[in-house]
Amino acid sequence: MDLLLYLALVPTLGVVAQWIAWRTGLPGILLLLLFGVLLGQFVQPDAFLAELTGGTVAQAGPELLFPIVSLSVAVIMFEGGLSLKFHELREAGSAAFRLVTLGAIITFFGTATAAHFTLGLAWPISFLLGAILIVTGPTVIGPLLRQVRPTRRVASTLKWEGIVIDPIGAVLAVLVFENILVHSSEPDLGSAFLMLSITIVVGMGLGCAGGAFLSVAFRRYWLPDQLHGIGTLSVGLLLYAISDHLAHESGLITVTVMGIWLTNRHHFDIEHIVELKENLRTLLIGCLFIVLGSRVVIDDVTAHGWHGLLFLLLMIFVIRPISVFVSLWKSPLSWREQAFVASLAPRGIVAAAVSSVFALELERRSGSFDLAGADQLATVTFLVIAGTVAVYGLAASPIAKLLGLADEKTNGILMLGADRWVREFAEELTEVGVPVTLVDTNYNKVSQARVAGLRAECINILNEHARQDLSLVGIGRFLAMTPNDEVNSLALLECRGMFESAQLYQLNFTVKKSNSRREMTHNLVGRQLFREGLTFSKIRELHESGAVFKATKLTDSFTYTDFIRRYNEVPELLCVVQSDGIPLLNTVSDPLKPEPGQTIVCLVTSVPLPQEHVAMDAVKNADAEKNADRDKHSHPELKSADSASSAPNTSKSNSLETKKSETR
Repeated sequence: MDLLLYLALVPTLGVVAQWIAWRTGLPGILLLLLFGVLLGQFVQPDAFLAELTGGTVAQAGPELLFPIVSLSVAVIMFEGGLSLKFHELREAGSAAFRLVTLGAIITFFGTATAAHFTLGLAWPISFLLGAILIVTGPTVIGPLLRQVRPTRRVASTLKWEGIVIDPIGAVLAVLVFENILVHSSEPDLGSAFLMLSITIVVGMGLGCAGGAFLSVAFRRYWLPDQLHGIGTLSVGLLLYAISDHLAHESGLITVTVMGIWLTNRHHFDIEHIVELKENLRTLLIGCLFIVLGSRVVIDDVTAHGWHGLLFLLLMIFVIRPISVFVSLWKSPLSWREQAFVASLAPRGIVAAAVSSVFALELERRSGSFDLAGADQLATVTFLVIAGTVAVYGLAASPIAKLLGLADEKTNGILMLGADRWVREFAEELTEVGVPVTLVDTNYNKVSQARVAGLRAECINILNEHARQDLSLVGIGRFLAMTPNDEVNSLALLECRGMFESAQLYQLNFTVKKSNSRREMTHNLVGRQLFREGLTFSKIRELHESGAVFKATKLTDSFTYTDFIRRYNEVPELLCVVQSDGIPLLNTVSDPLKPEPGQTIVCLVTSVPLPQEHVAMDAVKNADAEKNADRDKHSHPELKSADSASSAPNTSKSNSLETKKSETR
């Protein structure tokens, strides 16, 4: 295969796998591994690189591949550090600390013991494997948490554990390798403690130094805006390489600490940096799992047979629960929350990368010692990665629902704005089973919403801390409906990380002129609500004139067409609620077509016709259509006069409803 084609194929397969995962709800990492294994049946990266460089398969591939893998892992860990905010420690601090200390120790010894007795690995290799497998990769924890949406305390605990445990596992693996394998004849606890101290000091020192330097650089404007993202990335990679050169595997500590430092400095904005790292992380995860997965030989993995399966089952059903329940004994987490934490510990890219690096080191030093299972380190790790991702990925949602910790529905709506007509619209949605939360800075409007029985918060949605404290349980859509278009647009920009872009909506205040320089650019707004011309000011005008919001269940005998006829063809369709309670918002770009079984929410402005009149009109219209069709067949010359003979009845009532006079 041509190198150019291979380099283009790997990220493409990574994106396709993650897209399929998004569409199907399957674990993305599992699909990435599957795609990688399939690619490995055609192209082995080690052999491919050896052929390109003219070297041997055992040396050329790993020598070129693993530096790239290490730098990619550094980027992933840096992005993970950027997501760790100190305010989350109020909820997760104690539990997360216990998991990465006592829980990690239990996992280390438990995994080593299980590996020795089930897989027959030598004790030194078993301890090395135990150190590698204490990690619970953030690359798989994050997507699973977004899919399951557990309570905030559980999500914060798992996120902190998944990111902090990675450098701990890597450092522990180095200590095991240097003091048990290299110095197996005479392990020295003193040298191990010294090495650990040096690793921590170097990692944390360079991480704090890098964070402080970038903080000063941003605050004093030493870097132009266009260099913020790439400049931060280059500093992080450079410090990772220097740190790793001074103390092996301390680079992961460096980039994690630097990310934590930057994200918890509140005097400057790093959202654009975080966005760059998130996009880069997604690309790197896809590429890394495809490439590393293609290095796995299926026969080597399946060769473990039932021994490998038994080891995997012990990891999932024995070692993880024991480590969690023991370490979290009498912690703030309830037993349900502890049970969910015990049922979620997938391994990810850090375990794959670290095991691959140490497998290479063992191959290089194979002449120095002969230990049972030294050649199985990478294959066992990939067996655990694939098995844990598959089991936890498929079982996480059902377990969370069984324990009552997951948002089973995300059909709720967060509305920005609490004007009078917005409150009545929210009341109508609430009555048909759609949860609504109103947010406004006007306390009087919020108070009136609460009096009406609505959930409302008096906060500024543009305030980062206010957004963090806002409970979004069951909320999946955001509607910006204030009288200020600029506030609406800014709110949508600030909430992009909280909702999918397809669930961000905005209502314009007035009709926009496409060629006006005074209007907001199109990329700064969400999906435009309702229909063209039905703006905030227009709805307010109709509402003040007597229009009301009305929810109506459609059936086969009373369709949307019948509803329109009953209200003289002037109701404004705003929303449709499906039979499962999911609301669909009417938008300018995607107008809704209501169907029987759905509940429509409309703004009606006219007095409804009596039901018998609607039925008579429907019969008359049907008879007229039949007569017209018969006349067309018998008198072809009448076809050209269709428009004149089919003029609609234009008599409509001019009176407006002042209150809802009908029951549903």
